[in-house]
Amino acid sequence: MSTLPVYAWRLAPDGLATVRQLRAAGLRPGGQPVVAQVERPRYRRPPLVAFLYRIDRARPVRPMTAAKRAALAKANAARRTCPECRRDAGYVIPLRLGMCVPCAYPDDYQAAA
Repeated sequence: MSTLPVYAWRLAPDGLATVRQLRAAGLRPGGQPVVAQVERPRYRRPPLVAFLYRIDRARPVRPMTAAKRAALAKANAARRTCPECRRDAGYVIPLRLGMCVPCAYPDDYQAAA
């Protein structure tokens, strides 16, 4: 079993990029294996690790189709819809509340009205 080369933060050689860097360039890893990793030290915690991929083997990002765009819009609308009052809250419903803020704290919103 071979280990991956590890580089210090911001010292990776040219030709390698993280997934975010590839995405910013309009690319994706495209099924290629991880070739190295970069580590960023942190105080009193384990280092942050990012995997590196070869840029020359990366593929272009697939274009957004109409069906995929519609599915994303539907999923985002479901995240904004309150299960209690069935209204679009205008923001993503917090998971810790499980409902929109007026439904979670009705006394606070009735006093303000």
